[in-house]
Amino acid sequence: MNLLEQPIGQLACALPGATRIFHNHKLDFCCGGHVSLREAAEKRGLNLQLLQTELESLQAKDSADRDWREAPVAELIGHILHRFHDRHREQLPEVIRLALRVEAVHADRPDCPAGLADHLEIMQQELTNHMMKEEQILFPMLLRGNDRTAQAPISMMRFEHDQHGEALEQLAMLTNDLVPPADACNTWRALYAALIQLREDLMQHIHLENNALFLNAERSAAGQA
Repeated sequence: MNLLEQPIGQLACALPGATRIFHNHKLDFCCGGHVSLREAAEKRGLNLQLLQTELESLQAKDSADRDWREAPVAELIGHILHRFHDRHREQLPEVIRLALRVEAVHADRPDCPAGLADHLEIMQQELTNHMMKEEQILFPMLLRGNDRTAQAPISMMRFEHDQHGEALEQLAMLTNDLVPPADACNTWRALYAALIQLREDLMQHIHLENNALFLNAERSAAGQA
């Protein structure tokens, strides 16, 4: 599919993460969403090849189908940092920006996701703190092979993962399980598409840590006892 020939509004809805790229390049995907990406980009004098490359990177298949339980700990941690920690830090500011816009424009509608931006800001703060604790405390322990010492931090991270799961449940309640209204604007649809991707990424992130990284360290610690 030639992304440049697609209506920019459709790309914003169908390609999670595209709105961040469009926002960075000051491309209007809401009111101007009916024009092709090529037309919108040429109007702003953008590099078409660079823009297409950025969007194609969002389509790239990740390595979620690999059995990461067999991976060396350094490789698994590197994957988690790049695929999830870095991505969450990109995702959350953009979905907060979109949520604030939707709430401001559609505040008079009964189906407006009131309180969504506040909830996402809390999620951002909690997830940022969580990832920092992993990066500064837990992951260095695991990389040094201190699996027994790491058991208390692992227990805390598992507890916080449960809290992240509860936050996702609240997210679903605020957004009709991320189903936009039939007459939702492009921004509203793009917001929910991005939130669906965030939810999928966060669930996969938690799964890899709980059921691969942490479980391997727990088994290793039991063998060292």
